[in-house]
Amino acid sequence: MDASSDKSHILVVDDDTRLRELLKNFLSRNDFRVSTAASAAEARQRLGSFDFDLIVLDVMMPGETGLAFATELRRTNDVPILMLTAMVDTKDRIAGLETGVDDYLGKPFEPRELLLRIQSVLRRGRPAFAPEGEAQRHVVFGPFQFDQELGELTQKGKRVPLTDAETTLLRVLTPRLGEVLSRETLCKSVGASVNERAIDVQVTRLRRKIEPDPSFPRYLRTVRGQGYRLVDA
Repeated sequence: MDASSDKSHILVVDDDTRLRELLKNFLSRNDFRVSTAASAAEARQRLGSFDFDLIVLDVMMPGETGLAFATELRRTNDVPILMLTAMVDTKDRIAGLETGVDDYLGKPFEPRELLLRIQSVLRRGRPAFAPEGEAQRHVVFGPFQFDQELGELTQKGKRVPLTDAETTLLRVLTPRLGEVLSRETLCKSVGASVNERAIDVQVTRLRRKIEPDPSFPRYLRTVRGQGYRLVDA
């Protein structure tokens, strides 16, 4: 068996040939398998041939931008995406996160920071071990831990008070950490009498308790046109 098959496979998508090759060499030296693409169209070809563990995606590319590509990709593929961009305004970061990307790194950047962020995103996609058939009772995201059996949320050991509706919402979100859940799915899971507007309201209220800045959510993210996703940011 080829030892390289055990390595995480990363797709680097950037129209800058020099940066693309630098990233390929750097990540290869750090024990990743690396494929590259110079455009969104070429990235689709690669995705049709291989399964990737993560995509490093540039925002500003001629033709189809990274944002447009990520938005379209998220309709059919949940591969983790780390976005690279020279745009550092908050509104630009929000636009990127709302497409469903997992992390956002501004240019210029230190290669070591990119490596650490890649490792962090890959860890999020690997749920902690639980015996087969047994649900994970405690789910950790950021500084929080949620006990699904007791419906108790703690932050660094200190209990965070929750309403019944917020507890129910977390009981639906935490077992599917990292997945995008539509409002319709959340409605059905929370209760037949709950509508999509009520879900939005509960999300807003929950964010006030778990987000450092509720207007720029880190953990409970909106995925534009799709729903919500709870992540271990």
